[in-house]
Amino acid sequence: MKQQQPYELPDFYVPYPARINPHLEGARTHSKSWAYEFDMIDVPQEGHHVWDEHDFDSHDYALLCAYTHPDATGPQLDLVTDWYVWVFYFDDHFLELYKKTRDIPAAKAYLDRLLLFMPAEGEITEVPENPVERGLVDLWNRTIPSMSTDWRRRFRITTEALLAESLWELSNISAGRIANPIEYIEMRRKVGGAPWSANLVEYVTAEVPEAIAETRPMHVLSDTFSDAIHMRNDLFSYQREVEVEGEVNNAVLVMETFFGCPTQRAANLVNDILTSRLHQFENTAVVEVPQLLAENGIDPQGHLDVLNYVKGLQDWQSGGHEWHLRSSRYMNKGGKAASTGLGSGFGTAAMRIVSSLVATAPYRARSHSFTPYQPVGPTTLPDIYMPFKAKSSPHLDSARFAVLEWGERTGVSDGTIWDARMLEAFDLPLCASGIFPDASTEQLALASQWLAWGTYADDFYPQVFGLRRDLAAAKATTARLSALMPLDLNGPPPVGPLEVSLADLWQRTAGPMDAENRRSFRQAVDTMTESWLWELANQAQNRIPDPVDYVEMRRRTFGSDLTMSLCRIGHDRRIPPEVYRSRPVQAMEAAAADYACLLNDLFSYHKEIQYDGDFHNGVAVVQNFLACGKDEAVAVVNDLMTARMQQFERVTETDLPIMITDFDLSDEVGKAVLGYADELRNWMSGILVWHEGCHRYQASDLPHRQAALPHRLGAPTGLGTSAFRIHRKAGAA
Repeated sequence: MKQQQPYELPDFYVPYPARINPHLEGARTHSKSWAYEFDMIDVPQEGHHVWDEHDFDSHDYALLCAYTHPDATGPQLDLVTDWYVWVFYFDDHFLELYKKTRDIPAAKAYLDRLLLFMPAEGEITEVPENPVERGLVDLWNRTIPSMSTDWRRRFRITTEALLAESLWELSNISAGRIANPIEYIEMRRKVGGAPWSANLVEYVTAEVPEAIAETRPMHVLSDTFSDAIHMRNDLFSYQREVEVEGEVNNAVLVMETFFGCPTQRAANLVNDILTSRLHQFENTAVVEVPQLLAENGIDPQGHLDVLNYVKGLQDWQSGGHEWHLRSSRYMNKGGKAASTGLGSGFGTAAMRIVSSLVATAPYRARSHSFTPYQPVGPTTLPDIYMPFKAKSSPHLDSARFAVLEWGERTGVSDGTIWDARMLEAFDLPLCASGIFPDASTEQLALASQWLAWGTYADDFYPQVFGLRRDLAAAKATTARLSALMPLDLNGPPPVGPLEVSLADLWQRTAGPMDAENRRSFRQAVDTMTESWLWELANQAQNRIPDPVDYVEMRRRTFGSDLTMSLCRIGHDRRIPPEVYRSRPVQAMEAAAADYACLLNDLFSYHKEIQYDGDFHNGVAVVQNFLACGKDEAVAVVNDLMTARMQQFERVTETDLPIMITDFDLSDEVGKAVLGYADELRNWMSGILVWHEGCHRYQASDLPHRQAALPHRLGAPTGLGTSAFRIHRKAGAA
């Protein structure tokens, strides 16, 4: 008797018609022959059954590729289908030999070998020993002749992520641990293989020009494409993975656990994330990509290549949905998606598109209907989980004096954006004191001034560029700020307080650094300032961000990279770059950043919504996504903070020591890594102390911000800035 489905499939957002490649039958014949040739069918591996012919036929990977690559030539479809046969075989091979046996050391050795068969340059020298390795050698040699070195490098990176993060899945299974939603979506993107699929879309359609391949819009296209694919796959595979295989890495189970809700509600939430990610994909393709092509001077052929790539990603989404409805690998009976998906022809596709648009219209409309300056009143803060005891520097009073002197000297407190009373009330040295309790007098003063500059600049952008929607001037200012941080310390003369203060800080900070650390630190500042352009672009569209994009961009807008770079300055020469790039260190940094960012959102909600007219706040984003009230959204944000803090604790207590052993780090470097974790503990606890003690967010501090009326009038730029300054001083008086 067939097992009953745990929920009805939701009404998926499928806005593009699915088409099928005419070379399907040829790909079916070829891929089965290829799989037999490489012992993937009817050949047990170390005594474990992986696939028999019935398994292979019922999964029908050729149908998947025919749907997801409808315009591929016959030879292209054959090769792409072989790649998918390989990756699904790898997944099941890994399941049988390592996931089920929980043999982590053997799994790590197995995964380490696979990259030997994908050299970015040169020939393969290692001898393959099993079907996965032999198949990879064949595929790599057949693919790379037609692709650029840049594509090979990117494809190797996404394949490495797909392989390496299988260990993350295995560790979760071994511990019976269910990830939190933020961690899960990020890690699923890596281990799920969809960025790898996006690379194969390039193989079939056209390569993305190298000049823009690593930019935010292209990464967002790949990330949203990936997240939608993975959320869809999790919805279809929940029954097989969770109920049959005992898998814990599934988005429905993650939502079920985090929200403590019924399975059907969890499935609907996952579908809402899927829909939101596709809306983000569309917005990026229509709004950001054309600007990107123009700003980078991409030629007409490059324009066409990118358009074909975007179309290829859209084809994959619709085709992948059709395949899930047909493959025996998945749960595909019951619900609107199943009942409307098994037909064929233009009428069925049109019906699904109309149904998709109608079902998702409320969320799309809600995301563009923010009303600024709504009276929301003070936020009742929840109990905030903070397991670390905050520290304080003995040089706090000295740093306070130094910041006020610096603000007067550089013009930061001249009354245009801030005056001296505001600079004193915001008390950024209190934050620096908790973050850097062991700093010297000079170090604490410098760190305090960096925090003050970042906060000042964060206020400057919306006041000067926001309501006027002057993105061009904002971009020009951002470029100027980057130019004021030259690696050779010989930059242009600064103009105005924003530039004068940055130039002063850069010369004093970068002077003692070597070139590599200067470059890294400048990138951290650039990451923050460029992220404010994203906020301004959203404000121009009156568009509340997609929740996943918000969390990932919030780390940048908050200046997490900048302040963490200040933490790193003392030990950058001791910790190798590959350690910073490792999964445990990146997971530790991301968890800490999310905790601090969401903490700020809890404290700043009243200020930002009612007084600043801004919706870039985690509470507002959750309200919009869940269509819920403020109190429920505050509780969800606090739960996310707690989950990220608990993840930070687990990573630092368990994963970091294992990584130190795996990398065979010396005692000195190992202590530096653990010391960095201590610094991040100070970073989070210090930020909490600052929020509780400064006069920037408390309800009693906010009415004076009515003097921020220029927000609503539009702050002039250029020659008109002097008029704006006079207006602010009159208001203050």
